[in-house]
Amino acid sequence: MPEQARTVGDAEVLAAPVHIEETVITPLAGWPTLGVTDLWRYRDLVFQLTLRNIKVRYKQTILGVLWAVLQPVLMTVVFAFTLRRLIPNASGELPYPVFVLSGLLPWIFFQTAVTAAANSVVSSEGLVTKVYFPRLAIPLAAVAAALIDLGISFVVLIVLMLWYGIVPTASLALLPLAVALLLAAATGIGTLIAAVAVSYRDFRHAVPFVLQAWMFATPTIFVHLEAGRLSRFNPMTAPVDFFRAVTLGLPIPWASVLIVAGVHIALCFAGLLYFRHVEDSFADVI
Repeated sequence: MPEQARTVGDAEVLAAPVHIEETVITPLAGWPTLGVTDLWRYRDLVFQLTLRNIKVRYKQTILGVLWAVLQPVLMTVVFAFTLRRLIPNASGELPYPVFVLSGLLPWIFFQTAVTAAANSVVSSEGLVTKVYFPRLAIPLAAVAAALIDLGISFVVLIVLMLWYGIVPTASLALLPLAVALLLAAATGIGTLIAAVAVSYRDFRHAVPFVLQAWMFATPTIFVHLEAGRLSRFNPMTAPVDFFRAVTLGLPIPWASVLIVAGVHIALCFAGLLYFRHVEDSFADVI
């Protein structure tokens, strides 16, 4: 321990030793934790990144956040005038615009959240290489921004339901569970792709095409058939069906929802843990 000198009169004497604490930084062994404590400490940063994503998305646009409404509405109009004529009884007993919009809203959220999260880390190179913060804040903020769009566009669905005389039932109280299932799916896949895309940029270009094809393999705009039921192997069939059922008061497919919920929760934790496992190398690779 170093000793400090002090002067008494003309003489210099040694004072008591000063204790200096030493901090030793060592790398973490094995797989890291999710870092929930760090994320909570940096919750204001997640909020600010979410606002930034929303502002950047609608910056220098005339309609602004109304694009969150126009995208599903315009897609509903297109399918109402095309697909309904090609596929008879595509919506069962429900009015086709209501059926399509109730399926498009959860899918558009999933597609927007995964795409934004997949590109979020690479697009935030300046932050990643210069400032320390939990890197998970970046893809989580991207998913949160897509969630806000879902909330805005959901109001349009309620208005359309009332227009066709469909009154929300008590099952609407389960809507948070349906949204939580969509969040788990988008967060798990989005963070996993975001981590991989730092080293392999090809994933950024492949994601939009894969998601577009995935939408047509998911019963968002048509009733999936019982015969064959290939859609039951689609992990996004149950989340979309669950969202539509609680919104429109339809029978809830609890068996498939519970099974897929377990899959998406496991995938969510796997994506988050893998992201945390490789995030220390982002600044060097990006």
